[in-house]
Amino acid sequence: MSSPRETFLRLVNGVCDGPYEDLADLYAEHTHVTHPLHPLNPPPLRSRSELHAHFTASPPVDRTLNRKPVGVTIHETADPEVIVAEFAYQGRVAETGEEFTVPCVFVMRIRDGLIIESRDYIDHVASARAWGQLDSLLTALRPQESTTSGGAARP
Repeated sequence: MSSPRETFLRLVNGVCDGPYEDLADLYAEHTHVTHPLHPLNPPPLRSRSELHAHFTASPPVDRTLNRKPVGVTIHETADPEVIVAEFAYQGRVAETGEEFTVPCVFVMRIRDGLIIESRDYIDHVASARAWGQLDSLLTALRPQESTTSGGAARP
């Protein structure tokens, strides 16, 4: 059985190196993973199968990120199941050579070597920029124009 520290390190290294198909196995069958700072407020991931779909989904753009976790600091808490991990994903976009850093803080509850809860505080703007998705994120954040009864768009 892996310690919380070992499970976290397997996760962040696996996100960088793969295989992505195996990442969901680090989570309990019933889990609760949230991204509280995500600007689009996606719903929590609550099961291993949802996490498998999350990790194996094709990126919406053709970019390859060569990345690694850096600056890893793991804080143990009074609760032996809970850790707080500070780190960043750092790397380069293979197609453009652009360098990036995506700061993160994960607050995780890990029981018997499996993640049962995680709050993943990620700089989603930096992540969107690295993936080449900043324009689509900004578009999704803009309020949709509504029309008045006359059919003209409101200012």
